[in-house]
Amino acid sequence: MDIINFKKGEDIIEEGALGDCAYIIEDGSVEVSKLSPSGEKQVLGILEKSEIFGEMGLIDGLPRSATVTALEDCVLCLFTKETFNNLAHHNPESLIPIFKVLVRRLRSTLTLVGTTQNETVLK
Repeated sequence: MDIINFKKGEDIIEEGALGDCAYIIEDGSVEVSKLSPSGEKQVLGILEKSEIFGEMGLIDGLPRSATVTALEDCVLCLFTKETFNNLAHHNPESLIPIFKVLVRRLRSTLTLVGTTQNETVLK
């Protein structure tokens, strides 16, 4: 896997861009954000060392769902489609941590959606 450096304030992933790789944070931290329908930036979270992002684009190749920006100088490990496919064929159990991240983030999103729907009903 390749190592890539990003400077503080640099966008690593831009919402809407096509994606075919993921990144593992070796050093530094990043902010994950999304534009609201009104164009306002909404911070979804902060990721730090050993966390992965971009995994959805790696798996499905669809446009990126959020922007990821370096909060400080970052060292990232590039996880390509080729690496993913190689692991899937030769060591599939090594992909379990990626799927656990996807499930955790999906559960978090579902909780958020449920909370938002409950707030709407109460209004």
